[in-house]
Amino acid sequence: MTIHSPHISIARHDAAPEGAESPRGWPVLRLGFRPFYLGAALFAMLAVPLWLAMLLGAVNLNLHVSPLLWHAHEMLFGFAATVIAGFLLTAAKSWTGLPTPRGGVLGALAALWLSARLAAVVAPYALYAALDLLFLPLVAALLIRVLLRAGNRRNLALGAILMLLALANLCFHLAALGLIDIAAVRALHGGLALIVMVECVIGGRVIPAFTAAVLHGVKPRAPSWLDPVTLATTAVALASWVLMSPNAISAVALGAAGVLHAVRLSHWRSWRARARPILWVLHLAYAWIPIGLLLLAWAQWGGVSVSAGVHALIVGATGGLVIGMITRTARGHTGRPIHASKPEVTAYLLVSGAAVARVLLPLVAPQQLTLWLIAAGAAWAVAFGIYVFVFAPWLVSTRLHGQDG
Repeated sequence: MTIHSPHISIARHDAAPEGAESPRGWPVLRLGFRPFYLGAALFAMLAVPLWLAMLLGAVNLNLHVSPLLWHAHEMLFGFAATVIAGFLLTAAKSWTGLPTPRGGVLGALAALWLSARLAAVVAPYALYAALDLLFLPLVAALLIRVLLRAGNRRNLALGAILMLLALANLCFHLAALGLIDIAAVRALHGGLALIVMVECVIGGRVIPAFTAAVLHGVKPRAPSWLDPVTLATTAVALASWVLMSPNAISAVALGAAGVLHAVRLSHWRSWRARARPILWVLHLAYAWIPIGLLLLAWAQWGGVSVSAGVHALIVGATGGLVIGMITRTARGHTGRPIHASKPEVTAYLLVSGAAVARVLLPLVAPQQLTLWLIAAGAAWAVAFGIYVFVFAPWLVSTRLHGQDG
């Protein structure tokens, strides 16, 4: 069975097609999703418990920035951006039919990513910053090159967003080094805003397509004006949040964006996906985008902390979309059935639980914040540990039936 959409295809074959390309090189370096999904999941499993240990005073690392800034930066640029890179370097091959980085080039990119993660805790800050700043521009350049060769201009905006992410990362490091006069956290908010925009674009493509492909007879449809208006409103709202002090205009824009995303989601027939975990995890994760935007709007009025909206977006939306996509796409691209096993469903529920514990429970019982942080961190780490346990053997092995990829 092959599942197609105009934007991405995920194939599962019962036998290798005649004339298919033979596997070559280390399996883990044959396609971008393999090293980056595995690396990001391992990092998510280890980095959050390490952050909590630092927060509770059990571990003291010689970081060059505060543990809070390290945690926030690595969640965005060490985890989320890495999954995006792996997804795009894999999807570009489906979009264009052209080869994407593999072998030595892909291995060098993965080594660069890993070196930056290690340098954050063992090397001088300048070396860490240099290694960290190289990764996204290289991924963007490789992606844009493939898209241009194929004449696929429709997806060039994703390459541009990667470059803007690299710019946000540069601003963070320059601020941390004291070379520019902005708060480092503002640069991180800019990075989060860009990641959310990627999720809004990709989610708007794949979630309705996957739903229609799996649930026969269900055709998620929305008015033609809704997607462009939603994306434009979200871009303006997030830009105003990043660039301006709290104000009424940003509050209204963020609120409007949240409502539009809720309306967008309502057209995707989410209730019809309730019996298919590999679908509902994506619908549920996307629901955290309007929640996060509405919490950010409320924060503009001082009703909640900005942290509530930020964590709704990074834990609920990003974490949920990541665990959903890295299970689904890894299954498809390793030739396995597109359905979630019981361990994967457990991982989905744990990430959702982590979002509830980190975002909603502190609003209800703020005096128990430490407990909620520990619960959220434990659920998050176990969820990605499950992913590593289930998928690592597949990611480092040849695709089923001997196909390349």
